Amino acid sequence: MNSSQQLKSDATPSRAPIATLESLREHLQWAVELEHATLPPYLCALYSLDPHRNPDAVQAVSGVFVEEMLHLALAANLLNAVGGQPVLDAPHILPAHPRALPHGDRSIQLSLLPFGPEALEMFLRLEQPALPGARAEGDDYETIGQFYDAIEQGLRHLSAELGEQKVFTGDPARQLTAGPFAHTSGQLTAVTDLASALTAIEEIVEQGEGAARGAVWDNDQDVFHPDRNEVSHYYRFLELKLGRRHQPGDTPQSGPTGETLVVDLDGIYPMRPNPRLEGHPVGDPIRGAQDQFNQAYCALLQQLEQAFNGKPQMLGAAMGTMYALKGKAQNLMQTLDGDDNTAGPTFEYVAPELRQ
Repeated sequence: MNSSQQLKSDATPSRAPIATLESLREHLQWAVELEHATLPPYLCALYSLDPHRNPDAVQAVSGVFVEEMLHLALAANLLNAVGGQPVLDAPHILPAHPRALPHGDRSIQLSLLPFGPEALEMFLRLEQPALPGARAEGDDYETIGQFYDAIEQGLRHLSAELGEQKVFTGDPARQLTAGPFAHTSGQLTAVTDLASALTAIEEIVEQGEGAARGAVWDNDQDVFHPDRNEVSHYYRFLELKLGRRHQPGDTPQSGPTGETLVVDLDGIYPMRPNPRLEGHPVGDPIRGAQDQFNQAYCALLQQLEQAFNGKPQMLGAAMGTMYALKGKAQNLMQTLDGDDNTAGPTFEYVAPELRQ
């Protein structure tokens, strides 16, 4: 990878370190919000793909999505471990798209797009690995890895200053250790002390940007191809962009040199970018279908929030809701929206009292 593909490690000075438990909990709630923010764009790209014509792309994007769900659960475990309460069912969780990452570099904008070159560039920027030696950044972070570096530094500092027993005060019964993560070989780790917290952070960062900065692979086995190791998120999207897989011996500098990977651009539903409810009048069938999707998605957020706050059995209900969401989104994407575009989900917040 050349320097134009990486971010300069000295571009932005470090922000104030995480030096209090209140600040640590605040940053870990931001981590929950960050991991959630990736889900709507990945879902739009995934649901826009015809799985029969684009099996490789479906496999790659669905694998990343499930791992982001795992990261969301790990971030919730981290927050619970230090006495926090994860929040997901709230209006600020679903701002209008395009949107920035929570407390991230404002130049990173997330949009609701069908799969294609524009979506891939967005995903590559989102999953961009930090340079070796890049500064930790707890706010206005340039990369996700640098943000988690700041959280790691805060955990280490507070554990040394206060003692682990005063940092990890959360109820261990609130820790999730199992879930519907069949499409990932990552581990949902219970967080009860500094060592397990660092393990959880390592899992999140490695799956996103690789086992070491400047490396292609994470430390997991590829669940779709058990004979090889797993490529991290950034490099999975690079494979889709370049149309070739990585093979053993490949590096960021060499790029992927393995077998051809084909993306059929005609096998993608042309969803209108960043759709909004207000784009259709009240009573329009598309608006009605979008509203039903939004209600179901907000029900999912409620179920996940409950699962993260002492009701782990709600994960099962959340997965049922996820299955229903897929059908609702795909129906929208197969509905013409006035021109060459199709409709799509809008991911807008619906207050609990307005949900059916």
